Amino acid sequence: MLAAWVEQLLGFATEALEAIRDDEHYPSFMAWTRERGKLALGGNLAMAQALAPELWSQTPLERRGFACEPLARPGRNEPCWCDSGRKTKHCCGAVNLPGPVPDHLMWMLSLREWKGETLKAALASGRAPAQALLEAGLIAAESGQRGRAQQILEALFDQGDWARLPEQAEPAFELLVDLYQERGFHRKRAALLDEVLEHGPLFLRGVALERLCLMYLDSDDLASAREAFVRAQQALPDSPTLAYIEAMLLLHEGNAEEAAERARFWFRRLSRQGDLDADQLAFLAELADNPGATLAEQMVNSEEDLAEPLASLQALLEVLPTAPLLHFQCNAQGELEYHSTAREDTLHAAWQEYFQVSVDEEAAMGFEADPWPHAGEWLNALCAHPEWLDSPRVVQSLTLALTSRFGSLPWMAPSLFEPLALRLERWLTQLEGEGSGSFVWDVADNAVLLRTGLALVVGMERGARERSRHLAERLLSLDDQDSLGLRELVLDQLLREGRNEHALEVSQQPMETPMLGVLMGRALALYRLERRDEAFDALREATIVNTHVIAMLCADNPRAASAGDGVPESGSRAEAWQYRILMRDQWANTRGALAWLDAQRARLNVR
Repeated sequence: MLAAWVEQLLGFATEALEAIRDDEHYPSFMAWTRERGKLALGGNLAMAQALAPELWSQTPLERRGFACEPLARPGRNEPCWCDSGRKTKHCCGAVNLPGPVPDHLMWMLSLREWKGETLKAALASGRAPAQALLEAGLIAAESGQRGRAQQILEALFDQGDWARLPEQAEPAFELLVDLYQERGFHRKRAALLDEVLEHGPLFLRGVALERLCLMYLDSDDLASAREAFVRAQQALPDSPTLAYIEAMLLLHEGNAEEAAERARFWFRRLSRQGDLDADQLAFLAELADNPGATLAEQMVNSEEDLAEPLASLQALLEVLPTAPLLHFQCNAQGELEYHSTAREDTLHAAWQEYFQVSVDEEAAMGFEADPWPHAGEWLNALCAHPEWLDSPRVVQSLTLALTSRFGSLPWMAPSLFEPLALRLERWLTQLEGEGSGSFVWDVADNAVLLRTGLALVVGMERGARERSRHLAERLLSLDDQDSLGLRELVLDQLLREGRNEHALEVSQQPMETPMLGVLMGRALALYRLERRDEAFDALREATIVNTHVIAMLCADNPRAASAGDGVPESGSRAEAWQYRILMRDQWANTRGALAWLDAQRARLNVR
């Protein structure tokens, strides 16, 4: 009954708004109500006349600078406000509406209708009720009007009076943060988060800190993510979301056992409080039992239309048969070559009919277009034809696609990347048995296997670090030109594992072009090995490559320097910032290393 009333009310209110906009004067609106408006209510004139004054009183009028022109509500024995001439008790006062009339309804409908400068002026007036802004913004987003949604939700959170925010403001806040991220408004996103953290209500501050933590995790800035998590814990100590966030943070840091231990702590603590519903408790119980598998399942299920195809892919990869051998040969220069066979080409052609997107042959990792908008088609087709994975080109495309979407999530490595790594590793073992020649990127079809290897190294780097490093080292030994730029990655992982002697060996291998990460890694390894003079020499070489790196590492809260979507330019602040994000935690966790770095600035004459 209530649903039918809401539909009826919306229909009448929408037509009423159109009638009001034609003239913006009450007598004209009431004349419309009696002549045509009643038809929207099935000819019920009494209900139309009872509704019309209510809606008029809450409608923003452009001629009044978007203020309303509310009518004085009459007493029972006073003339009815619908201008019928009868007493209220014998007219609209005798009508019982089937349900309530929200007092922000006409503002919400107006915000849905206005465009361009009119919408901009209405929002700038500051008169729009918070609930109307909230609902109009969410509706715009749901209908795909992302720019309009952003414009309206910005007005919701730019009112200065945080107490006016409706209870449902949390999803609107998260939506606005997502819109800023999707549309590239990174400064606006940062400003909104700062404003909420500084002045917002407690419940929004907790959400902002949680989102900040997730943003830092996405960018691999684990130190900042940890700091944001601690602040979130202080703001909302009993939020069940913190269990989820901490598990993710610990898995990103490579501490799987501690992640399980902390998940069990959160389950015991929050279950004793008795404030959680059955679904929340069930999720925390699963998280306590196996954080990685639980987060992976949640990730897959959150993919909406792709949940079932992704689950089918996981099941397929779990039982994938052993990969067939490939065709390798040695050329006149002593280089090893992989050549795709006719069968492999046929399998790839069948896959490509569904996948449709081509690999960017000029890039180490990437496609000429995004394969995910139609992923349901190629995932289902692949699960129906698992033999396609006998083709390295199909494995390459699948691995690149998975890495682009799930490569930053440690908990996705066991079910998606490790089974594909097993396939590539079999081919590498065969290749290593073919002879001692180098396996160069630009020879024959070699790039297919090397590119697949790079994607797997990246995909497993957070969730299967040891396996990722071993694979990277194998690829480095095959491709002595380091076409994939794996030396820095291997070096970073060795330093994280405390294998400083091995890290030093990797850093001392010849380089055609000096690399900041390799030189700084060499300096750190030598410092840890207490070879300070050699460490200083490595640091001097690093500052020749980038004069900003020491200051960027030593500063507590330096200004971020983004390279956008591209690779940072050598010697730039963006390059130094990227190195800080990746490796500052290793310098900070090495006793005295940051103080030693700071002390060398004068000797090296860098600021």
